[in-house]
Amino acid sequence: MSLALTVAVIIFVLIFILRMPIALGMIAAAVSYFLVKGGDLSLVINQVVNTYYTNFVIIAVPLFIFTANVMNSGKVTNMIFRFANGLVGGMRGALGHVNVLASLIFAGMTGSAIADAAGLGKIEIEAMNESGFDPAFSCAITAASATIGPIFPPSIPLVIYAMLSGTSVGALFLGGMIPGVLLAIALMIYIFFISHKRKYPRGEKIALRAFIVFTIQAIPALLTPIILLMGIYTGVMTPTEAGAIAGLYALIIAVFAYKAFSFQDLLRVLQDTIRDIGATSIMIGAASIISYIVAREQVANSLGTWIMGISESKWFFLFLVNIVILILGMFIDTSTIQLIFVPILIPVAAALGIDMIHFGLVVTFNMMVGLSTPPFGMLLFITAGISGTPLKNIMKEILWPIVAMILVLIIITYIPDTVLFLPRAMGMIR
Repeated sequence: MSLALTVAVIIFVLIFILRMPIALGMIAAAVSYFLVKGGDLSLVINQVVNTYYTNFVIIAVPLFIFTANVMNSGKVTNMIFRFANGLVGGMRGALGHVNVLASLIFAGMTGSAIADAAGLGKIEIEAMNESGFDPAFSCAITAASATIGPIFPPSIPLVIYAMLSGTSVGALFLGGMIPGVLLAIALMIYIFFISHKRKYPRGEKIALRAFIVFTIQAIPALLTPIILLMGIYTGVMTPTEAGAIAGLYALIIAVFAYKAFSFQDLLRVLQDTIRDIGATSIMIGAASIISYIVAREQVANSLGTWIMGISESKWFFLFLVNIVILILGMFIDTSTIQLIFVPILIPVAAALGIDMIHFGLVVTFNMMVGLSTPPFGMLLFITAGISGTPLKNIMKEILWPIVAMILVLIIITYIPDTVLFLPRAMGMIR
């Protein structure tokens, strides 16, 4: 490494150790790099500005954030939960299965694990605890099922990956469908066995008439993913336009269909959205500077040469990537991994002939495992906070769901058709 890059890395690591904001660390590292290198600091500003002015896809991120906040403010989450409850029936551990099904449905609306855990998760945990489930188990399943959100379309992390890699957002969304369903099935298999072992309660059988009522009430919400995905795949709208339509549609159903959204709710949603967008935008802008420095210093080329010196097998590379991201996910926020480390890996993956759609789903799925992995999994802290359950108890319960998630990760890593089948079937890739 050059002296400038070494200084930048040291400053970034120090800020990380001091637990200061990661975005600040990236900006400070970039400034120190240009100061030591003797470059023009205006490049830092130009790089950030160009990131936003030259990338239409990135506008989809704040739009989906807004949609998620609207969904959580109205009765939408309640309707989804009641509909999923009606689907499961009176099987043992039914509410655990409802938890997963509801997250799968909600995933088709917001693409955010945090929104799922914070909004829908509160309803799920309360219902499970009242029915006799162990509170730590309820939180663990909620955290694990919330990770479906960024995998099943639409997905905020996949939109950011598309921006980083130049990959089709629509193809990435299609590629996430089968992995999302596989994760839901894996979690439901685990719930089935643990529910019988611990004698968790059976669900309440819903009369057909009541289920029909729940379904009719849920139809406006259930139409959201259909409108989004059909609009994208028929070419009627771009993913960014789909994000705008989703936000508008969420407002319409919250106000008119469910009559559960006041002007004060709108103000609160706008405040939350602006705050979330601000944090995300600073991260993306700062990461764009780091990406510029990485490209200038040819870090990706050096990494690729080192890896190919060990093995030219793309399967070994994917194995190595999975191990590294799983370890990083235990200690570092997923946005940091995606915005700093993934751009370095993308050129190496491309050089090894790995399909960018496949690689995007592998790294995104892996990062979602990190959201639920101790000691710093964000979803663990969220579920502990909204339920009052001790964090250490949730960490014990999350271990087997993590095993289920890793098994699915192995499947999608080494059977690429689990990701690529649908994009190929729709003619989006060869």
